[in-house]
Amino acid sequence: MTETKSKSSSPKRLRELLAVAENVIWFKPPKEALADSTDFLCHVMTYGSLEDVLTAEKYFTPAQFREALENAPPGVFDPRSWAYWNLVCGRDPAPPMPQRKIPGVDHIPQLDPRWSR
Repeated sequence: MTETKSKSSSPKRLRELLAVAENVIWFKPPKEALADSTDFLCHVMTYGSLEDVLTAEKYFTPAQFREALENAPPGVFDPRSWAYWNLVCGRDPAPPMPQRKIPGVDHIPQLDPRWSR
């Protein structure tokens, strides 16, 4: 998923996307964050401001957002963002959120949400 709406790699496009990457994936250098568009878009959908989302929408198609959602890594989305973006991308009802797999563990119990507030 490397193609974007605008195939040119203009300095403005790169500058805008690097700024978004710095906002939503603060634990990686921005260029590294942009290298994986699925991870980048999932972080935009979860942690991005309205401005970050609008910037990403200028350069990525709705199909690319949907593809990122379909291949979302575990641990990025919160339940609210997951429900919202699945609805936006036409996936209603939303499938279960991606979960981490722990080798040798068959089932990870769901915690009572009252304990995680």
